[in-house]
Amino acid sequence: MNKVSIRFYKDHKVRAVWDKDGNHWWFSVLDIVGAINQQDDHEKNRNYWKYLKAKLKKENSEVVSDTTQLKLTAPDGKKRMTDVISQTGVDKLAKTIRNQQAMDFLDWFTYSDNTIDGQSRKKAYTLWEGNLVADKDVGTVKALQQIHAYLFGGLYDFAGKIRTKTIAKGNTLFCLAEHLHSYLKTVEAMPETTFDEIVEKYVEMNAAHPFMEGNGRSTRIWLDMIFKKRMKMCVDWSRIDKRDYLDAMIASHTDSSRLHELLKGAMTDKIDDREIFMKGIDYSYYYEQEE
Repeated sequence: MNKVSIRFYKDHKVRAVWDKDGNHWWFSVLDIVGAINQQDDHEKNRNYWKYLKAKLKKENSEVVSDTTQLKLTAPDGKKRMTDVISQTGVDKLAKTIRNQQAMDFLDWFTYSDNTIDGQSRKKAYTLWEGNLVADKDVGTVKALQQIHAYLFGGLYDFAGKIRTKTIAKGNTLFCLAEHLHSYLKTVEAMPETTFDEIVEKYVEMNAAHPFMEGNGRSTRIWLDMIFKKRMKMCVDWSRIDKRDYLDAMIASHTDSSRLHELLKGAMTDKIDDREIFMKGIDYSYYYEQEE
């Protein structure tokens, strides 16, 4: 079971492991307890669950029978057996805790996968199995359009289409619509033979922001495809803090040195590792969540 996914509830990680035989996800109980209680201390979450589990056993609650144990990465970096719970079990667990925090978590857990982001993220997971972009097209605008169209097809009517309106985010104004097509040609022609060249091409594509929505998620996948082709490397996005990344991207409009530093520190040669890929998708979508 090496297909691991991470969901984020109010910046708290909720890890999940895919059971290919049962065709469903198992969710970390300690992560759920921590998310509900807004608690980051691993020991406190472990003690809370130990107490609650004992109480539920005495009550012959079905929650306990909905749990099993699987290996997940512990805070010390080692794989350890930990309690996980099925999707129906999560519902029962939250209702057992019976406070507003638990109900808020359950509402998020129940409906988050039905949002545009949730539907798009599930499509992104399947990119592992597919060969969406031909090798010759990696690093081109065409490749980026194919990625965007795949992620958001059926969700946005502009999926894969270059925008015709000028857009801004906060105080950042992206490339004016009337100059966008010529600007994209310039970005496409940029060299991509070294790490620094690839990052600069990524910075310029971000400045272009060719789509009305979904630019960051699409362009990070586009960037990883270039790294894999040119350097046999990719980014382990789970090693880059959300706030650090967003600050570096904002600063990159005038100074991209911090972004270079962050990406260089997160490079890995595990380009065929499904877990690295899955975590990359999860963190990429997490970067886009409103704070």
